[in-house]
Amino acid sequence: MLLLLTPTAHSASEEGYQLTQISPTAYTQTIERTGKVDFSRVVNLSFKTAGFLTELNIDEGDVFEPEQLLAALDISELQAEKNASYARLLQAKRNIKRVKSLMKKNLSSQRELDDALTSVETTRSAYRVAYYNLEKAQIVAPFKGVVVERYTDLGELQSSGVPALQVANLANNIIVKVALTAEEISLVHLHQQVKIHLASSGLADGKISKIPAIADSRNHLFTIEVSLDDTGFTKPLIVGQLARIRINSQSQDFVYKVPIAALNAVNEQGQALITVEKDNRLEQQAYTMYKLDNDFIYLIAQQHAIALDIVTQGWNKLPLISTKK
Repeated sequence: MLLLLTPTAHSASEEGYQLTQISPTAYTQTIERTGKVDFSRVVNLSFKTAGFLTELNIDEGDVFEPEQLLAALDISELQAEKNASYARLLQAKRNIKRVKSLMKKNLSSQRELDDALTSVETTRSAYRVAYYNLEKAQIVAPFKGVVVERYTDLGELQSSGVPALQVANLANNIIVKVALTAEEISLVHLHQQVKIHLASSGLADGKISKIPAIADSRNHLFTIEVSLDDTGFTKPLIVGQLARIRINSQSQDFVYKVPIAALNAVNEQGQALITVEKDNRLEQQAYTMYKLDNDFIYLIAQQHAIALDIVTQGWNKLPLISTKK
């Protein structure tokens, strides 16, 4: 159905309505969500051997430097085992000399020499293990980071392999976790630029660093990770805070982005009725809707379609003079 309005003999401002020219543009959807700032990765540090904790130089929330000594065990027993294994190694080496000397006098055999050589290799391996265990009686910082959790205290007996400290790297390790719907996840991609608003620090730049392959089985949402660039914002103090992200996703579909105030009505076929100007005449035309939100109505368009002159305000005051089917 085509509705004809009074021809525009005068300017739009004189007639009391507002005319806006709108060209086709790629549909851009803005996704805004609130997420939580967190570390992308944390590392559990533990001792190789058991022992009593005698030194603890760090606590939760403390920042440390690479190669800094964080904690250490009582090494008395480990030092004794190292010394004992070294003494056994020296004895095994002396035994080789003794066997070789006896062989020259035909008082020993090749088999005894082979046994002596094997003993040297065995005791050397035992000494290396004892030396390694002694080294691993200390926890040395592998990078510049911060202590997230401390699971032990001075004087406690540490078990082998049980975490004593949980730490996080401070370089490229701050993320915001945000849950998206199935429709929204199709509009984002890895390394896409994102704006992040931190309540305590302001606006920061980020990018999508992780997109899950499947949704959460409980809420059916996809939790993506947005990494923050290394700036003054990325401090340990912001971890745990809430952050609001904005993602602008552009699709391959083209639309007319029309202010919602320009919508005259919706016909029985679900099409939007919009007043446009053509050849100095105002007409009410029906367009297929692509999407609708609180501010705009998006009409399906072709990439190289002509621009539309749309009455965005005052269309309801124009007199209707005729109707054509």
